[in-house]
Amino acid sequence: MSAAPGTTAATTPDLSRCSLNQATVKHATLAEAVEVAAAAGMGAIGLWRDRVQEVGTEKAARVVAEAGLRVSSLCRGGFLTAADDAGIAAALDDNRRAIEQAAAVGTRELVLVVGGLPAVSGFGQGPRPDAGPGDRDVVAARGRVADRLADLAPVAAEHGVRLVLEPMHPLFAADRGVLSTLDQALDLADPFPAHVVGVVVDTYHVWWDPELREAVARAGQEGRIAGYQVCDWVLPLAADPLHSRGHVGDGYVDFPTVTRWVAEAGYAGFVETEIFHEGVWAADPAATARTVADRYARHVLPALTTPAAPTARRAS
Repeated sequence: MSAAPGTTAATTPDLSRCSLNQATVKHATLAEAVEVAAAAGMGAIGLWRDRVQEVGTEKAARVVAEAGLRVSSLCRGGFLTAADDAGIAAALDDNRRAIEQAAAVGTRELVLVVGGLPAVSGFGQGPRPDAGPGDRDVVAARGRVADRLADLAPVAAEHGVRLVLEPMHPLFAADRGVLSTLDQALDLADPFPAHVVGVVVDTYHVWWDPELREAVARAGQEGRIAGYQVCDWVLPLAADPLHSRGHVGDGYVDFPTVTRWVAEAGYAGFVETEIFHEGVWAADPAATARTVADRYARHVLPALTTPAAPTARRAS
């Protein structure tokens, strides 16, 4: 009997494209996260800037390389919706540093959470008492994201880094991300070369979108899929909905279907598991990494290795 797609005759799953996003083991140090990812047999790790800054970019890159891993992405830049001069300047300064950090740790993919409305007083909080109508203008906020991309694209191109737009579930439009669909992200990316501005398909944020199949195909045709992130939509929602992500297979996302669409679109990069959940964070990081690898092998890998349909391949 022949082996299943993505496995050897000994049924060992191919985890070379499996990546552990550092947020999934939030309380682990960078070195600990790298160690458990490598021990689980993964091929990459997605780094977060706060953990990188604890050790410095040079050491972070060395620790990853010595473990035989690659850096699939760096999280995160973004928060580009400020309307005042000081806020704009601060955002540009932070994102220029993020671009430099991405290049220094050895990834070309810098994930951007674009930011919410200026009216917000804090994540998950009510609006500022002095917020006016303009501070609630979501269309204008998206326009400022476009303006900031134009400011940052030359810097990213100079460093060989791609700005990766992450559309977020509409639950987070007010405080974290005014881009809610993959099509909206692609529209903002359109003025820029695909190697400078791309998109990430995050199942947690886009699984609900009735236009997702067409949007993924469009992203593939435009050569803009810069990342594929997986985790599940679990209920009941946590007090902070952001922390309602579960292990692949524990919730409601149809991973075989979405993964097949991504594969048919021509994506051949890493697949990051990125989970925000208090229970997952409290677990032993090594056990979490093993679970991530197992769920990837069972729910993602078979569809990821299905041959792509010729009509859906990325355009040259």
